[in-house]
Amino acid sequence: MQFRYVVTGVAVALALAGCQRTSYNPYSNLPGPAPLQAQPVPSVQSGTLDAPVAGDPSQFPAAPSSNTAVASLPPGSTDAPATALDVTKESMVGNWRVTSAGTTCDMFLTLTNLGSGSRGGTRGCVGDLTTMGSWEVNGKTVLFKSRAGDVIARVYKSADTRFDGTTNSGQPVSLSR
Repeated sequence: MQFRYVVTGVAVALALAGCQRTSYNPYSNLPGPAPLQAQPVPSVQSGTLDAPVAGDPSQFPAAPSSNTAVASLPPGSTDAPATALDVTKESMVGNWRVTSAGTTCDMFLTLTNLGSGSRGGTRGCVGDLTTMGSWEVNGKTVLFKSRAGDVIARVYKSADTRFDGTTNSGQPVSLSR
């Protein structure tokens, strides 16, 4: 009977030995990266600042006015202002953050052909931009069109990653990355 316990113990030991990891890792013998050398740090200076003089306007910049105007295209206008930068279709592709009618939303522009323009769409927008289905570049102006093909908004490039314009209902619209 003890023989049976010995055989069972040997069988269990062999089974557990088979669970041991034996895979080969060619990178296990490589040395780790060399430690970084300490770099000198310049000393920190301390001192006191002069107290601001109350009523001295040169101490602080002027606060922006709440009605800061952004140049926009009149509804129905096809011409971009003289300050508009050149725009290419390829530079428009991708995700844009849109501000219009006091809200922000997302716009996605692709190069997939759709009618006379390229496929595009919005998420979370309100007003005219909810119907956007395509877009196209016309000179220095980018036209956004509804799924029916009607122009719903026009923007022009005002900075490297910013476009400004208006929707057909007269709401200012800005795109930025």
